Amino acid sequence: MDIWNSWWVLQIMQLLGLFSFWISFAKFRTLLSRAFDYGHKVVKDDCSAWIFVSFNGLVTVGSFLFFLLVISGGYLFAFPTSPTVIKSYETSNSSHSSVQSHDIPNSSHSSVQSHDIPNSSHSFAQSYDEILKSNVSMDTCNVFEGSWVRDDSYPLYDASHCPFAERGFNCLANGRKDRGYTKWRWKPKNCEIPKFDARRILEQLRGKRVVFVGDSLSRTQWESMICLLMTGVENKKSVYEIKGNKITKQIRFLGVRFSTFDVRIDFYRSVFLVKPGSVPRHAPQRVKTTLRLDKIDDISNEWIDSDVLIFNSGHWWTRTKLFDMGWYFQVGNTLKLGMSINYGFKTALLTWASWVENAINTNRTRVFFRTFESSHWSGQNHNSCKVTQQPWKRSNGKERSPISDMISKVMKNMSLPVTVLHVTPMTAYRSDGHVGTWSDKPSVPDCSHWCLPGVPDMWNEILLSYLLPKEEAN
Repeated sequence: MDIWNSWWVLQIMQLLGLFSFWISFAKFRTLLSRAFDYGHKVVKDDCSAWIFVSFNGLVTVGSFLFFLLVISGGYLFAFPTSPTVIKSYETSNSSHSSVQSHDIPNSSHSSVQSHDIPNSSHSFAQSYDEILKSNVSMDTCNVFEGSWVRDDSYPLYDASHCPFAERGFNCLANGRKDRGYTKWRWKPKNCEIPKFDARRILEQLRGKRVVFVGDSLSRTQWESMICLLMTGVENKKSVYEIKGNKITKQIRFLGVRFSTFDVRIDFYRSVFLVKPGSVPRHAPQRVKTTLRLDKIDDISNEWIDSDVLIFNSGHWWTRTKLFDMGWYFQVGNTLKLGMSINYGFKTALLTWASWVENAINTNRTRVFFRTFESSHWSGQNHNSCKVTQQPWKRSNGKERSPISDMISKVMKNMSLPVTVLHVTPMTAYRSDGHVGTWSDKPSVPDCSHWCLPGVPDMWNEILLSYLLPKEEAN
């Protein structure tokens, strides 16, 4: 039936409704006027009067109900409705049978909407969009757009049983009582990260060299990677530091070999990626050291012979780490005293990008660059560290970073492929994952570094998913 026929039917039914309403209104008015006249007769047991009034009341009520029925029926007839699709929060369905649905709101590159975390005892219907996208592959999925979900199968290792997890990051061993921060898994919105299988990864990496380059956050990820892979090794003594070095914060090189699989996992400390230099002649007294923004770090030759190369930088690019310590920028023979830190960082990134394009054979070496990891300092001077027991419900503006934006922009304009590990949005919520006062120096709070096991493990799960054959990663 077309809309005009529906319209005429509606008009006719509305007229019938109005007519019935007129009858009910007239009867109702007459009933009120007679109620007082017959009231005393009812008291005197005048049955005929009572029956008459009751009959009029029934007619009135029936006419009014008929009016409502006609109006509602006409509307539904003229404008039929179709079944609606139930929308819901993203559920935490996965291959882990023990996953509970404690979802942290979705994060994205540009903005993050905030919702309360639904209670884990509630179940939510899967949305139509999720059904359509359930088979999206890793190639078309942004794995960094998603949410944290509670998963009781985590953590994947015990840091106390991993000799390469330094004491300062082993929060549980340092007295932290709550273990909830170890129970969160990152779930991309439109795909799944393959379930971690240490043995399969080691076989995939057999005969290869993986190199991490960066600051202490890079060292944390390096330690996490080794602890994760050691869960697939039967003889733990077959995993060792190749020079017998112990992990320290200042050492420039650490390398661990998985002898059974001929796999090496190396770390090089290069917090700026570019070369520190001496003070030029006639420099102001405040200049103690320079940072040669146009020259890559001297140890870069040791990075080249690798199969997987993961960089990070950012946490040292601050006034307190640079200018307040007497570090200033230099390009060529010119001291750049007025150059801003952001522009200095961009110049260093362009130098690094040029080095990658000229020195790295990307047919052999897969190159990654991890973006800035959100820290959770608070207070007026950002010197207060409050570690929560649960992740934040909202990102509170930490899903974006000028440093991360700069990294993404430089990588996008490179002539060679570099994969950006854009962890900034996913770390924005994890105010619970920091070391806090549970380090080897409890008097010094830490809202920059992360507990192990914890957040860095997820960076490695994502990284390793890129290294799997496509048929396994999808």
